[in-house]
Amino acid sequence: MTLELQILALAGLLWAGQLLCLSVAANLKLDPRWLMGPRDEPRRIDGVTGRLQRALSNMTESLLLFAVAVTVLELGNRSGEALTEGCALAYLIARLAYVPAYALGLSPWRSAIWFVGFLATLFMLIFGLFG
Repeated sequence: MTLELQILALAGLLWAGQLLCLSVAANLKLDPRWLMGPRDEPRRIDGVTGRLQRALSNMTESLLLFAVAVTVLELGNRSGEALTEGCALAYLIARLAYVPAYALGLSPWRSAIWFVGFLATLFMLIFGLFG
């Protein structure tokens, strides 16, 4: 298995970890009956729990593009290069740093950290196409 695929698997585990953290935080903050119900009546989720929810949504979006980049590299036989491995590692580190930065409301660092992961993913896609 290439390093890029391993990092994709780790990113999937990070997504699952974020979901678990959000679930715990939501259960502590919100009425469990509402959480287990159909949620027909919207509830505002604010504070750290709300930021964890938005960080998970952002991870979902980010993970999709990263998975596309890894797929392009793998199917194009372009994985395993120092550049692509470095970009994949930068993506994972950025995503690991993004969660606490968002949860703690660290602005503008949260956006800068997001940009590192996004740029790393774009580099992977560009290398996959033109490398």
